[in-house]
Amino acid sequence: MQFGLLGAGFQRFGCQEKLKKNPLQHLFDVYVQVNKEAENNEVIGQAAREFFRQLEQQEQQALLLWKQFREITVEEYQQVYKRLGVHFDIYSGESFHQQQAQEVVQRLQRLGLLKTTEKGTSVVDLSSAGDMSSYSTVLRSDGTSLYITRDLAAAIDRKERYNFDEMIYVTDKSQGIHFQQLFQILLAMGHSWAERCQHVPFGLVQGMKTRLGEVVFLEDILDEARARMLRNMSQSKTTKEMVYPEDTAEKVGISALIVQDFKGPLGSDYKFDWDRILQAQGDTGVFLQYTHARLCSLIHQHGDGEEGAFDPSLLIDQRSISILQHLLRYDEVLYQSAQDLQPKHLVNFLMTLSHLVASAHRELPVKGSPQAVAQARLRLFSGVCTVLANGMKILGITPVEKM
Repeated sequence: MQFGLLGAGFQRFGCQEKLKKNPLQHLFDVYVQVNKEAENNEVIGQAAREFFRQLEQQEQQALLLWKQFREITVEEYQQVYKRLGVHFDIYSGESFHQQQAQEVVQRLQRLGLLKTTEKGTSVVDLSSAGDMSSYSTVLRSDGTSLYITRDLAAAIDRKERYNFDEMIYVTDKSQGIHFQQLFQILLAMGHSWAERCQHVPFGLVQGMKTRLGEVVFLEDILDEARARMLRNMSQSKTTKEMVYPEDTAEKVGISALIVQDFKGPLGSDYKFDWDRILQAQGDTGVFLQYTHARLCSLIHQHGDGEEGAFDPSLLIDQRSISILQHLLRYDEVLYQSAQDLQPKHLVNFLMTLSHLVASAHRELPVKGSPQAVAQARLRLFSGVCTVLANGMKILGITPVEKM
């Protein structure tokens, strides 16, 4: 229905010129305008349903417009994802499976799982007692498919195409019931592999604003994070000389956003606050990066302790032991994050490690210590630096060596 609205809206308010100039912004403006109009004008709602029907029937003009919107959107996605260091091999949504959706409906019919309601819609009864107390609609009364119908077809196609071990859907938490029903219907159809499908829901970000207004494009957030970080760096007394300060500001700004997003349970909502996420102290991505850069600087000055003999008995002070004991938990934390698909375990591990090493910096000097002690401490700091860098990379953060 949303796409029907956008299609019908573009036929009324769209402009190819503006679309070329600023694609996503123009599509968004059209979408807002058509939604406003549709509230008081049933003709628009009718036009949206008609546009969607044309899409389902593979009518040329509607399909061409949809393809154009899709290509524009994917291109924009790719640019933003590139900044985040994210690469997808394939962009394929459930809309590619309209043809197969009809086959799914026929299969449900053959299995005796399909029921027709008084309104003429086709549904699957999901109640344990068979009393329709819980059901899922798979066809509208006009014969068009729904999100879940196409998602059923998409899941079956992906299994045939990739023969996956597990399939993980990452969407916002409002779709929880949708995925519960999706997996339930797949199991009822005899697809036992649906037990290896999983939904990872994420919460909402509240209070996110940029100077450009209430509705936020991720690209604007990334730009603003870089600009604010650049300003903070230029005002800080400890900032090192850099060839490309914008590049460092981009990496640190993005790490601040990622850490803020991954710090708590993925399903929780959180309030967005620019000042808090860009703090140089506290549990922030900026603090992680600062700790890593500081260790790189130490190793750059004194070496990593790999050269000379290493005497571990020189690391029996409480500070060193706390760090070593914490480092021992690294594999266990990675395992836990992989099991429940929650990055918070790794974020919290890296934060604690950064706080421990910040204190050790003061209490375990390398400069001015006897050679053997300095070597042992360098070896410890070098180990911490490696784990910090690897942990950040797993979270999608690019570690910086100077800031």
